[in-house]
Amino acid sequence: MAHLLRALWGLPFRGAPLRAVRGRAVSGGSGVDPEDPGSLTKHEPSLSKGEWRRKLTPEQFYVTQEKGTEPPFSGAYLNNKESGMYHCVCCDSPLFSSDHKYCSGSGWPAFSEAHGASGSDERDASILRRVDTLLGLTRTEVVCKQCEAHLGHVFPDGPGPSGQRFCINSVALKFKPRRH
Repeated sequence: MAHLLRALWGLPFRGAPLRAVRGRAVSGGSGVDPEDPGSLTKHEPSLSKGEWRRKLTPEQFYVTQEKGTEPPFSGAYLNNKESGMYHCVCCDSPLFSSDHKYCSGSGWPAFSEAHGASGSDERDASILRRVDTLLGLTRTEVVCKQCEAHLGHVFPDGPGPSGQRFCINSVALKFKPRRH
């Protein structure tokens, strides 16, 4: 699988977006409406595109705001084995604990559970799931519940007991080591 991914992503990641993975996820019954006060999204005041561009690096902006993907095996946190918490690079919400990180061989950091989740109950998690039909495939996009930044996707081929593989872009994350 690693060879296939490398072949598909043969070009090194540059500041310019990779058009082949650019697109918008389609909201499909997530139950999230930023205008609805009963929404699951905490939704802090949204920044304009220009403000996000100034706040983020070009790679962070492309992935989190334009729903891009960093090339496989290129992320800073792919092989990180330190104990700690992975936060949203945009709003600093805690998203994933290193306790649930594992090596999936996919080329991106993988987690079996989101922070705040209790098994399949994600009401207290800091992420939301959305249907993504980009490229004619039906996948499940993962976004930050606080600011709706695109993080990556979740697949049903992870380790037990959850069976989930949260495949997350390193540039969408900020790692904070656990204090002892």
